[in-house]
Amino acid sequence: MIRRPWLRIFWVGLALWLATVVVIFLTGNPNLVPTLVLLGSFLVPVTFVAWAFQRRETGELTPALILNTFLAGGVLGVLAASLLESYLLRPSWWLFLGVGLIEEAVKLAALAFLTRHLHVKAPRDGMILGASVGFGFAALETAGYAFTALFTVNGLSLTQLVQTELLRGVIAPFGHGLWTAILGGVLFSSSTREHFLITGRLILTYLGVSLLHAFWDAMHVIALFLTLLLTGGETYQQTPQGWLARPSSGQVALFTLLEWVGLAVVSLVGVLWLWAQARSTRRAPQAPGYGWRVPIRPPGT
Repeated sequence: MIRRPWLRIFWVGLALWLATVVVIFLTGNPNLVPTLVLLGSFLVPVTFVAWAFQRRETGELTPALILNTFLAGGVLGVLAASLLESYLLRPSWWLFLGVGLIEEAVKLAALAFLTRHLHVKAPRDGMILGASVGFGFAALETAGYAFTALFTVNGLSLTQLVQTELLRGVIAPFGHGLWTAILGGVLFSSSTREHFLITGRLILTYLGVSLLHAFWDAMHVIALFLTLLLTGGETYQQTPQGWLARPSSGQVALFTLLEWVGLAVVSLVGVLWLWAQARSTRRAPQAPGYGWRVPIRPPGT
């Protein structure tokens, strides 16, 4: 029996992805592009879901349920988020916060819908299932970004596709999966077989992870604003198309540093939040709080 199947999943998947990269660059075969996109997009999310599955609390968490929440939850999340963002959001200062509020809400709704039949709603299982939904969402989103990166003004760019998958693979553990895991743990902590309980704590947690999501998405803009503020503005150069900003090497380095430091801070807050929540589940269970009860099934069924 393999003691760490998630580790084998990662190394085998990584080897297959690297082999695909090598073959596609050697042959230029466009038929391999979907293989490259899918392997690169799903490798890290699937690995983390497999790792989390080994830490389940009840026997109700089966591989079938994990697969269902990963795939169905991810698809439901990206479809609902796309519709809501298309109709509700417009370019503004609140755009990133709006994205965070919408995407965290649809992932939470997908999690609740797909786990409504569970008899025991243990907080640790809620974290695992929340992570599964979040990583499913992240995998499909990464596939979309990778596919889009393939198309440039100079034609198809396999280099940009690979770079996009590498970058999003590195940051994947600190995004959607982490935020929805936090929400799942709080949702399950007060819910029962008959109902989900929407408490003040759940609402505050939802607003908190949405804010983390917003800062994560806005970090590129925040870093750019701070760079211009700290370096005294932009320099310009004249081109046939007009005057364009020409950042100095110092500005580029500062911008990169600020963006990665900002992402690291957001990630650290999320990891510490989930860690504290996981530690609290080891204590004696608390009585359900007060909130809005959303019935799942008639009592006694």
